[in-house]
Amino acid sequence: MSSIELLHIQPQELQFAFELRKQISCSLQLSNKTDNYVAFKVKTTNPKKYCVRPNTGVVMPRSTCDITVTMQSQKEAPLDMQCKDKFLLQSVVASPGATTKDITPEMFNKESGHDVEECKLRVVYVAPPQPPSPVREGSDEDSSPRASVSENGHSNALEFTAASKAFNERGEHQDTSFEARTHISKLTEERNSIIEQNKRLQQELEPLRRQARRSRRDGIPFMYVVLVGIIGIILGFLLKRT
Repeated sequence: MSSIELLHIQPQELQFAFELRKQISCSLQLSNKTDNYVAFKVKTTNPKKYCVRPNTGVVMPRSTCDITVTMQSQKEAPLDMQCKDKFLLQSVVASPGATTKDITPEMFNKESGHDVEECKLRVVYVAPPQPPSPVREGSDEDSSPRASVSENGHSNALEFTAASKAFNERGEHQDTSFEARTHISKLTEERNSIIEQNKRLQQELEPLRRQARRSRRDGIPFMYVVLVGIIGIILGFLLKRT
């Protein structure tokens, strides 16, 4: 704990769990152990990078005040994860019953004869907390030394199982795709065959139509000609099938 006469500050440094492209916050607690109203002000060497709430205020006697410092998202990590930014917390005795509205910049001006106390705080980057690894549940035999498997061996076995499963699924998918393509190809051939047969029937019916028109002019019953034509088409179709 860093201690000055008017305010106690905890912690003594600003620790940020650094992560790229993410806003990160940390807290400070100011404790007033005196019987005076104490006004404070927080400054930083890099004001565009940090947001301090509140950056000014009054700590009542025998009370505390929490400050939140937020670092804006960073696009690049600093070299060796070292930060040269600094914070300065200034404190001064305020008049009894003072509030934040009563704070003026002149109160923290040493040249005006005010007794201003200062505490410097440095910024430290720490690694973000890692999520806990899952623990497998098993019997006592599984947890015995004889049944235990090294982490590397277990990891390799999981990777092998996953790879085998993916390979099998890919093979099944390829087989299904091949069967689907074969079925579509057969359907396409049958459709083309039916279209071709339809064309042939149309070509074979055309002479019969002409003959029917000619027979109508000659007096031969039209239904007789149509019946003969249909019988001829059926016989021709059956002969082609055999």
